[in-house]
Amino acid sequence: MEFVEVFDSPGKGRGLRVSKEVWAGDVLFAEAPLASVVLDSLVSSVCHGCFRRQEKLQRCGQCRFAQYCDRTCQRASWEEHKHECAAIKSYGKAPNENIRLAARIMWRVDKEGMVVSDMQMTTLDDLENHICDMNEDDLKDFKVDIHNFLDFWPRGSKQHTVDSISHVLGVINCNGFMVSDQRGLQAVGVGLFPNLCLVNHDCWPNCTVILNNGNQSAVDTMYHSQKRIELRALGKISPGEEVTVAYVDYLNLSEDRRRLLKQQYYFDCTCEHCTNHSKDDLKMAGAEPEGEKVPEETVKEVTEYSRRMLEKMEKARSEANYNEVVKICRECVAKQENVLADTHIYQLRMWCTLSEVLSYLQFFDEASTYARKMVEGYLKLYHPNNAQLGMATMRAGVTHWQAGLIEVGHGMICKAYAILMITHGPMHPITKDLEAMRIQTEMELRMFKQNEYVYHSMREAALQNQPMKMMAEPAAAESIKNLFRRK
Repeated sequence: MEFVEVFDSPGKGRGLRVSKEVWAGDVLFAEAPLASVVLDSLVSSVCHGCFRRQEKLQRCGQCRFAQYCDRTCQRASWEEHKHECAAIKSYGKAPNENIRLAARIMWRVDKEGMVVSDMQMTTLDDLENHICDMNEDDLKDFKVDIHNFLDFWPRGSKQHTVDSISHVLGVINCNGFMVSDQRGLQAVGVGLFPNLCLVNHDCWPNCTVILNNGNQSAVDTMYHSQKRIELRALGKISPGEEVTVAYVDYLNLSEDRRRLLKQQYYFDCTCEHCTNHSKDDLKMAGAEPEGEKVPEETVKEVTEYSRRMLEKMEKARSEANYNEVVKICRECVAKQENVLADTHIYQLRMWCTLSEVLSYLQFFDEASTYARKMVEGYLKLYHPNNAQLGMATMRAGVTHWQAGLIEVGHGMICKAYAILMITHGPMHPITKDLEAMRIQTEMELRMFKQNEYVYHSMREAALQNQPMKMMAEPAAAESIKNLFRRK
């Protein structure tokens, strides 16, 4: 590896550090998955090859389980699917995502050995499985997976010991990386990336991990590119400095982040932000209308009320009852106004959901107000080059653009583009889409400055001549906020 090397990180075990100076946006390494599979809940709506969301997919004619965009995707994925295809057909059904991923990993290792690439810095055997750290309930589920794997694994394939199978399933359990869709907003699959497993956690990291789904749509396979993760620097990193990424979203309180990390990754976070409870005061702060602080008791009362309303809202959202979601959010936001600060995480979550759902329902004016407030709050909490901040700013910019607020919309799209150039890079599909939006809004802004009346007249005419289209449905499934898959 040109930029990184393995070393013993004090108190953490093995880790990676940079061997030469890197700057914001530099790719420290890219890595294709050892194997990856679509999540159980999305097997009928996501291509099993390129992980794109599609309305119409073509089933594999043999196992009737795997589904693809077209024959091109199916052919590109056959090498990875062929053993699985025969096993599913013989077993009579597809097992869960853990077992499917473990089987794909073991078929590949049986064929190519423990080291499948010249760039691989660790082997499957060297990765931690944390089986001894599992609680009783997790261990019970884990044993069921082992039993089901043994039933699923074909008699004609190389046979493995229970210890070997347990190790692979254990590694997946704590190191399975969430694979996103093409838009990078929703988790659609899980994969194993051995080199990535060496990168340790920090709540305020110096790197970010982005998935690039590659391109398998070209008819000529020579133009295909692999699905891969890219580890990108968020700023200057000096030689000898450890490379870190955030396993969980920084928007959680330090106590909640520690709990999640202990529960899923079996370690106690001792980073500076957790030790000093950095920004926790802002995340639970009360407002100061006209320079006077709201009484602490009132802030606590509204915070508890907001927590209950968030639970109600999530339930309505999971049922796709979006009118009920809007009703709950509006009611909650009215109670939070002038009581909770603009950095309070419960208020930010309400603004985020409200802006997203209102955009879906095409109430762009109101949606843009909440999107702007959300971004202003995020700017006070997140790292300036955080990928979540970039994506939120992009969505807010698009919402303002759709509301006809071209000046604010263009400004936000430009800010998002600057962040995503660092976190995603110029070749990522999201960055390319954003670049097209930036050029379009720049052209519209010039027209707006020349003659506002003509601009709005042309915009209204264009909207009237187009059939009303719904926005993409707000994702009720798991969004990409945690680096590795949570159980």
